[in-house]
Order: sequence, then C-alpha cells, then structure tokens
Amino acid sequence: MPESLSALAEVLRTTWSEWQQIHLADLIFSQASTARLALIALIGLAAAALIIRMMMRASVHRGRVALPALITSARAGRMAWARHGALLLALAGLPFFILALADPRTAVTREEVSYPGRRISLMIDASSSMLTALPTNRFAEGAPNNAAFFTTVGAARYFIERRMAGKYRDLMSLIEFGDDAYVITPFTNDYQNILLSTSLIGDWQEFMSFPDQGTVIARAVSQSVNMFEAFKYLDAAGNLMVLFSDGADAEVLENGRSAFDVVDDARRAKIPIYFIKVGREVPGRVQVGDDIWRRAVERTGGHFYPGADEASIEKALSDIDKASAGTIELKQYSSERPRFAPFAMIAAAFWAAALALRLTVPAFAAFP
Repeated sequence: MPESLSALAEVLRTTWSEWQQIHLADLIFSQASTARLALIALIGLAAAALIIRMMMRASVHRGRVALPALITSARAGRMAWARHGALLLALAGLPFFILALADPRTAVTREEVSYPGRRISLMIDASSSMLTALPTNRFAEGAPNNAAFFTTVGAARYFIERRMAGKYRDLMSLIEFGDDAYVITPFTNDYQNILLSTSLIGDWQEFMSFPDQGTVIARAVSQSVNMFEAFKYLDAAGNLMVLFSDGADAEVLENGRSAFDVVDDARRAKIPIYFIKVGREVPGRVQVGDDIWRRAVERTGGHFYPGADEASIEKALSDIDKASAGTIELKQYSSERPRFAPFAMIAAAFWAAALALRLTVPAFAAFP
C-alpha cells in the first residue's frame, strides 16, 4: 500500500510539473475533429434530454390543480443553488475532457532539466600487457581466460550497473586505448548502450584484433578531454575520468615523458582522473611506480587506487561511486510529445469530486 501511494504521489508530481510547462498557444490538437464531434454529440444529447424532460413534466402536470405554497422562511431559498454543486463540478471537468480527447501535443519542445549524476569518461587499457593473469570470481565471469583485461571490462560493467541501480542519470562515454585511443561510445545517458559496448570490446576476437597494443595513457586522456570539449562540457561542473590500466606506459618508460606529462591535459581541463591500476607487480618487468602515478593523478584532483585483486578493485569503484554524486543539467528536445495527461487528470478529479458529493451529501442528491 505505501508503494502504491508513493507511485501515485510521483504521478501527481510529474503531471503537475507537466501542467506548469503547458501553454495552449503552443499545442497542436491532432484529434480536433473527433473532439468537436464529441462536443456536438454531448450538446445534442443534453438538449434532447432537456426537451424530453420538459415534455414529461407537462404531461404529468396536465389536469392537476395547483395550490399556493406556504413559505415559512425566505432564507431557505437563498442556498437552493447549492444542490447543483455536483452538476457544476461535472460540467467544469467537461472542457478538460474535450481538450484531452483532442489529443494535444507539442510539436517541438526544449526543456532544461537537472539530474543527480556526472559526466564520466571510462578509459580501458587494451594493450598486450593486459594479458597478465588476474583471476577473479565476479568481474571476469564468462571470460575466455583470466587476463587482467577481462577483469577490467567486468569491473567497468560493474561500475555502470552500480550507477544504474542508484538515482543517477550520468552521461557516460567509453574509450579503448593502446598506442592510440578510440572512442567506442560518445557521451550518452543510455546505460544499456554503454553496457553493450563493454560486451563488444570484451570479446576475445575483438581484443586480439585490437591494433597497436602498446600503452600510451596520454593518448586516452587527450582523446577524453577532446570529447569533453566537443560536447562543450569543459566549463561544466561534474566531469571526471575513470582510467583502468596496468600503468605500463611506453611513453613514460621509454620516451622520457613523466607521469605528470601524461595527465597534463586533464589537469589543464580541471577534470579529475580516478586511476585504477589493475594487476600485480610482475617480477622482472619494468613498471612505473604507484607513488609516481599517485602524485600525478592527485594533481588533477583525482585519486589513485592499486587494484591487485578483485576486492581492491571493487572497493575502488565503491569509493568512486560515492565521489561521483554531483548534478548535471541537460537540454532535452522532443517532437510530437503528447500532453493529454494533465487535462485528463483534471477532468477525472472534477468528476470524482462530483460523484463523491452526489453519493455522500444528501443536499447534492437532488438533480435539477
């Protein structure tokens, strides 16, 4: 029962919000002819009922003797009109019913709405070094092997589903990178689309055919910043990047660039990077130290998380989820949007009130 009441309250709030946005001059009535015919039919039925009633009264009273009434008080007649209250309420709902029947629509609407959420760019490392084993029970379920890459894809899916389960309406994008970075899905609030994209890149054949399987994190960061700029989000609050990588960056290791240079584009754009360094340290393989990456990403306002196992990755994603609670503002455009609901609900409210008066208050039981 409480769930039904809360659902009803939500419908009422939504309808009231929609009613406040309606302007009759902007409405297009796609069933105007049907509404006109219904109105003519109602007027005709009312006129016919009135004529029949007058004829019946005349036949009933014919041959009778009328006697003058004894009026005991003049005050009793002053409120006699109140017995028509139920009828007046029913008639008040009729115009709203006719408007709803005409199927009012707005041809093109532009709304500025705000939702809890963030603009999040997910960046997944698809380099050959991500083939290092990282066994997990949950994130890599159904994967062809226990490579860190498939754990990463599963972790990204877990994060998206976690945001879906909450109250958020994030704008998310997905970037896959190696020596170069590729936009798999640009910013969208369609979570199912993002989940489909993660499933596609998580295919073994897709991973093996991914070109240039080195690791250049700066390319991913730059591509992400460019996408924020292309969507004109750079000046907006609520931007962040979530980077999944083993941190074995070829530019930092071989080309003399520092980890601070790698994140410089994000720092200038004031977009924090939340870096989850997946995988364990491999003996004999040169890697960039965690302390170096930590200092670099903290300069962007983000955070560094070592993800040596499933539990640490899950904890990192939980922390990022809590830190990603902001608000985003969107401009929504729609065409041929139906607007009959507020009119129908107002008509139903008038008729329900009239019926309640008719059935519960004796004074309103008399019909004129």
